[in-house]
Amino acid sequence: MPRLFYIVGASGVGKDALMRYARKSGIPCLFAHRYITRPPEEGGENHIYLTEEEFHTRKEKGLFALAWESHGLSYGIGREIDTWLENGCDVIVNGSRAYLPEALQRYPDLVTIRIEADPEVIRQRLENRGRETARDIEKRIQRAPSVPPSTPNLISIRNDGLLEEGGEALIAAIATYTAH
Repeated sequence: MPRLFYIVGASGVGKDALMRYARKSGIPCLFAHRYITRPPEEGGENHIYLTEEEFHTRKEKGLFALAWESHGLSYGIGREIDTWLENGCDVIVNGSRAYLPEALQRYPDLVTIRIEADPEVIRQRLENRGRETARDIEKRIQRAPSVPPSTPNLISIRNDGLLEEGGEALIAAIATYTAH
């Protein structure tokens, strides 16, 4: 059965880095792009930039399988993931913790992979990223995790150490559901 892997975690836990690692490993999954109303930047997430107007037009036309708002931006996952799943492909998306209940309604069998890291590691990564102010960073760190332990098909991965350690843990977690 094809699976939707919904990767979540606080900003700065390293979701994008782990997903890039897994993708480069040749893991047999398709990685969905996110459509975001944030212009692209060097070294950031490989996303598709949309203006607010284009985003809302696409949302009104039903072109997103998943769509949410966070930190003043709009995020969407295209309907192409439905076609991929229907064709037997496992799919990985970078999701939102706050949107998880809606994602579970739409895809009840999805596997939630929660990436976690020590708050000091997160602070350092956010500072290095240089996108947020010191106040915004503190607000992000103080934000309580919103993935209940009772979430079905929940896997937690620590990403405090080397990229290879977290990346291999992600690959192993996915493999537990994709091994046939």
